[in-house]
Amino acid sequence: MTYKPRFMTSRRSVLKGTGAAFIGLTFMPYKAMAEEEKKLNFYNWDTYIGENTLADFNKATGIEVKMDLYADNAELFAKLKEGNPGYDVIVPTNDYVERMIAAGMLEELDHSKILNMSNIADAFKDAAFDPGRKHSIPYMWGTLGHGYRKSKVEDAGSWKASLEGDTHAGRIALLGDGESVIGIALKYLGHSFNSVDPAEMKAAEELLIAGKKNVKAYADDNGQDLLASGEVDLAMEWNGDIIQVMAEDEDLSYVVPSEGSLLWQDCVCIPKGAPHPDNAHAFLNYILDADAGAHIADTIQYATANAAAKAKMSEEYTGNPGIFPTDEVIAKCEPSLYSEEKTRLRSESWTRIQAA
Repeated sequence: MTYKPRFMTSRRSVLKGTGAAFIGLTFMPYKAMAEEEKKLNFYNWDTYIGENTLADFNKATGIEVKMDLYADNAELFAKLKEGNPGYDVIVPTNDYVERMIAAGMLEELDHSKILNMSNIADAFKDAAFDPGRKHSIPYMWGTLGHGYRKSKVEDAGSWKASLEGDTHAGRIALLGDGESVIGIALKYLGHSFNSVDPAEMKAAEELLIAGKKNVKAYADDNGQDLLASGEVDLAMEWNGDIIQVMAEDEDLSYVVPSEGSLLWQDCVCIPKGAPHPDNAHAFLNYILDADAGAHIADTIQYATANAAAKAKMSEEYTGNPGIFPTDEVIAKCEPSLYSEEKTRLRSESWTRIQAA
């Protein structure tokens, strides 16, 4: 079975999707599941699950999923750092996985309950930020770049278009995620995304303060919507979010600027104190199924780390450089690394940038 990408009429319909369960899904029978109520509390990014995944999981297991949404990793971390308010499954990015492991915020996974881990692509079966995948399974990966309107923007191939100069004044959206924006400013200036060098940090901060007058919005995970609606012509955004709206408007495009960017990996984890840990393991196993994983990738248009799911997808998906960047693009990108110093310095810098 090969999936041909099917683009949604409304991106928000993913939150309302219902549909028949996939046939042939592989998941474990859990003896302990009967001891838990048939509920799962899922804390996720907006539009970041298959259109029918939650309904299909419910039909396959009888487990009802309630999904709450967050805008960025900082919001997720803040929500859980004082104690888990009741979530069973979360989707942090790689550096936040590392940060949450260090803080004792994630449960160790029982791999015997996640047989579909065999479907994970070899490159993702281990991770420096989570050796042995003790606390996370890989979900999606990708880049941060420029989403832009082709009829309005000719210089999207450099971060200069959104960070410096007034060519697109009042028509720019940057992320509301300070750590990422500062990292991109550092890349534009020729430094490492993860730099904590005082002089380099100061230069990045000054660049962002000087460019504030040109920014229409610091978008909390909705820059793609501002772009699609015509409110901005240029948006710093995650690749999959832009690719989703590109399907609805042929004037939109996506590029990773020539200076390089962030290479990220989102993971699915069980937070410490999850009230339904067996149901959570069932869900992790479910989304690693080949058909379920293909449906998720088909809906959200990000690069899946599920090799069995990718094998079911069409060339339109697997051959799209916006989803799977070339080796040349990857070579210019960096993963975000966690350190207490970096987190503190960027938080302080972002506060000054926003206050300026």
